[in-house]
Amino acid sequence: MTTDKTIKEIKALTENLEADDPIIKELKKDERKGVIQLLEKMDRKRLNIEKEKSNFEKLRVYEKAIWQQGFTRIAGIDEVGRGPLAGPVVAAAVVLPKHFYLGGLNDSKKLSESKREEYYELIVQGAEGIGVGLIEPEEIDRINIYEATKKAMYEALTNLDTKPDYILIDAMKLQTPYPSQSIIKGDSKSISIAAASIVAKVTRDRLMKEYAIKYPGYGFDKNAGYGTKDHLVGLEQLGITSIHRKSFAPVKEHIQKQ
Repeated sequence: MTTDKTIKEIKALTENLEADDPIIKELKKDERKGVIQLLEKMDRKRLNIEKEKSNFEKLRVYEKAIWQQGFTRIAGIDEVGRGPLAGPVVAAAVVLPKHFYLGGLNDSKKLSESKREEYYELIVQGAEGIGVGLIEPEEIDRINIYEATKKAMYEALTNLDTKPDYILIDAMKLQTPYPSQSIIKGDSKSISIAAASIVAKVTRDRLMKEYAIKYPGYGFDKNAGYGTKDHLVGLEQLGITSIHRKSFAPVKEHIQKQ
């Protein structure tokens, strides 16, 4: 009988039970408020897990179709940092194994910083291969941001420690020796691209936090180089740094005023 147990004991007892377990059925007869709340919490948790599994399967649609064609190593490619006034543009390429599962995986922009950090570690641990490409501001100014983004993606692909046999790319089109698909908003439609978006985002954010120490006064640790109010005030008061993109307004305008 479970009615002679405390709520704490019941919580420990039901930690990993399935919804149809006889103990759960017995607990549903328990009229104590604490037990009722515990069961409701368990139901919400179960529904969230089922929803995550369902969403994850939707994100595997492209990969499953490609695997059925006989390909085994799909690289998802994505970039971050096209819009900021400072810092590099960073791209990542990630090859995930077929058995990989990460509930809640999604476009990095839809995740909190703590979740991105958590998922980054899980992706690094579980991926078959990861490659990162980084193009510095000076190069961005020289060849323009569009070409720099492509170059970062090519570098990420080159730096993969496991060579792919198929490529899924977020929005951009690349000329590679591998068959590929370009997917608009691919970071919210493909697990491989979503994983790449997280690796690229976390890599760049960590780098910008290091720059925040080197170049205080711009808020790089909070704005990642984007043109926020704090960043623009810093630009006006302190001038440009070596990581600012001189071809981007208002950096370019600041240079012209000087």
